[in-house]
Amino acid sequence: MPAPRRVWWRTAAPDPGVRHGLRRLLVVVCLLPLLLLLARQAVRLPHEGDPALAYGCAVLAGTLLALHLAYGRYEDPAEVTLRGRPRRPAGFPALPDVPKVAALLAVKDEVDHIERCVRSMAASDLPGLEIVVVDDHSTDGTGAVLERLRRELGITVISLERNLGKKQALVRACAVTDADVLAFTDSDCVLAPDAVRRCVRALVRHPELGAVSGHCRALNAASGPLARAQDVWYEGQFRVAKAAESVFGAVSCVSGPLAVFRRDAVYNYLPAWAGDRFLGAPFRFATDRQLTGYVLGQAWIGRRLKQRYATSPFVTREDHPERRWQVGYVRSARVWTIVPARLGPFLRQQIRWKKSFVRNLFFTGTFMWRRGAGAAVLYYSHALWVLLGPLMVARHLLWAPLHTAGWLTLLYLAGVALKGCVWGVAYRLDHPGDTRWRYRPLMSLLSCVLLSWLLPYALLTVRRGVWRRSPA
Repeated sequence: MPAPRRVWWRTAAPDPGVRHGLRRLLVVVCLLPLLLLLARQAVRLPHEGDPALAYGCAVLAGTLLALHLAYGRYEDPAEVTLRGRPRRPAGFPALPDVPKVAALLAVKDEVDHIERCVRSMAASDLPGLEIVVVDDHSTDGTGAVLERLRRELGITVISLERNLGKKQALVRACAVTDADVLAFTDSDCVLAPDAVRRCVRALVRHPELGAVSGHCRALNAASGPLARAQDVWYEGQFRVAKAAESVFGAVSCVSGPLAVFRRDAVYNYLPAWAGDRFLGAPFRFATDRQLTGYVLGQAWIGRRLKQRYATSPFVTREDHPERRWQVGYVRSARVWTIVPARLGPFLRQQIRWKKSFVRNLFFTGTFMWRRGAGAAVLYYSHALWVLLGPLMVARHLLWAPLHTAGWLTLLYLAGVALKGCVWGVAYRLDHPGDTRWRYRPLMSLLSCVLLSWLLPYALLTVRRGVWRRSPA
């Protein structure tokens, strides 16, 4: 991927404070047309009382807030010392200058992708990186590939005699390492050589960070229009959404392609993660969201979870104090993942993600309000947008045409397309000359017309599922 473009304020003003101020001013100026549009629509709210208008204003306001935070206030913790720090940073123990780091991976039936993934881990420029791979009872030849790589690269391979699921498999990997930092990735991913090192640098430089997420794009973006649309969408979800959350140290999902945790921020909660249950049944999804939740919320729920699993070696062997960790995002830590190129696997992936969203809402949603106003607004406004999405789609795409109010349908679709164009322009500014920005409005329309309907289905089938991915 091309490196982020250097912009004029980074060279025109040598003083960091001046550069930061110029950047924030420029972002406000660029967002001014949308701010005026929001103000115009907000004036109509008291007179019309239309819930759809209120929903549209809320979505536009949330988009503006995320863009302002991502472009005006976000800083890469691997590159600079962050301005927004805890009031008592001394309460967080510093990592060693050169911490011990383990890269952990669980795999099941990924014979076509696993070698490329492991070799990218082994190619890391971080000295002394320990690599542990758990084969969760693969039956397609994955085990033979891992054995060959074990002999060649000196990695640790754990072969399970029965399928345990991704979370249980990763916990097995955590049990065999004493690393200070645990870096997770997925078996269909490829890491940049400096990705893990950059995440570790962020954790060392900022002791208050208990976890960080890398920046993910599609590895197979050239495989078709759907993959290209997802690639552009991934860029926005990381570059804008995670960057905005990172400003408040409250990234709600340290995503699986590159999720890096301090050991003392997560180790005691691994048995709770592996044994997570929802609505009376084991929950095998939400691997990355839920694990992030243990870091974000342990100041309020950590002691109770450790008491519940008091006999687990992960609790008896080490007892780490509950801290109000921050969770960040490292834009310069690049990773690529294989995305579904066909509609069927894409829809199944989205259903899994929506189940994860639902389960996590009942966990992280119970304490995110304690993280501060900024973090709470971003988290709960996004949750409200997702939950109300099916109702808005039904009202505008089904109810309105049946009641001779087709203009509402056109207005709604125009609003969705406008939001997609805004995100597309953001992509275009970050990647000058890249024409894939045009896929972003299409992704917004696809999300509205098709993906919103998946939430009710995910709710009805939330107790069902396995962790193995569908073929792309």
